[in-house]
Amino acid sequence: MHVAGFAASLPAPLRRAELRRQRAFAAAVARLAVRSLYAELSLYPKPGLVSLVDNGSHDDMNAATFLRSLFALRHYFRHICLAGIQGAPFVRLKQLGIEAETRMLHATGGVNTHRGAIFSLGLLCAAAGRGAAQNMPLTPAALRAVLLIRWGDELAAHCSAIEQPTALSHGLRAAALHAASGAREEGALGLPSVFDIGLPALRASLARGAAMQQARVDALFALMAHVSDTNVYHRGGAEGARTVRAEAERFIALGGTGHPQWREAALDCHRLFVRRRLSPGGAADLLAASCLVHAMSALPPP
Repeated sequence: MHVAGFAASLPAPLRRAELRRQRAFAAAVARLAVRSLYAELSLYPKPGLVSLVDNGSHDDMNAATFLRSLFALRHYFRHICLAGIQGAPFVRLKQLGIEAETRMLHATGGVNTHRGAIFSLGLLCAAAGRGAAQNMPLTPAALRAVLLIRWGDELAAHCSAIEQPTALSHGLRAAALHAASGAREEGALGLPSVFDIGLPALRASLARGAAMQQARVDALFALMAHVSDTNVYHRGGAEGARTVRAEAERFIALGGTGHPQWREAALDCHRLFVRRRLSPGGAADLLAASCLVHAMSALPPP
């Protein structure tokens, strides 16, 4: 696949064919992004988080809220992938993300279901588009390299930008108070929690013969054990963050889903988080991003 500037120089029939290939590729990536978010939603047991079974630690959202959000975001992932194909600057990706967040909030009645996912999965879709435009295989290493080479400096500047206090989200306030990392810092570093924690845990579980659902549970607990989650700090402070990490480490030490009683252990963790109103939403977003990277690596060349 070639970038848009090259496509514009082709004869009209070839240009139309090239643009059709680009649009088809972006649509395929967008479908994988939506499916990855649905995979996270449908996962269970999932400590403190909204699922198709219950609302976890939340009174303000349920599975239907998430489904409305998914429907509102379906075109965003296609558009940001096309922006990646065209080599768009970060300011364009940011604008697409702002527009997507507006649509999400409109669809959910003001509830933040996927703000972190809009950022992380959007970046991955853009990186997939940029990689495809340069005829690169969509391996995890290639996606991360594209992310850092094409937008790394701009992402770092975005991460360090100071906002007015009234404009800060709950996550940014928690990050400022507790020095926790959020979606911005993850993006600036090339999504290390996805490529170094979530994806390896997912693949390791699959390699030992686990089913995909079990592998996703293992990846979620691995992320909970390592991520400094602003969602957790916002709801439970430093003590809540310690609880999340300790419970995740306990589950992993047990053997994760390789243990015969793993489901009971995960459900016990879920009940504890609900009692304490803890919700590792940042880890959930990163799980969806890990699922997306895993799925994109199996895409055929555009």
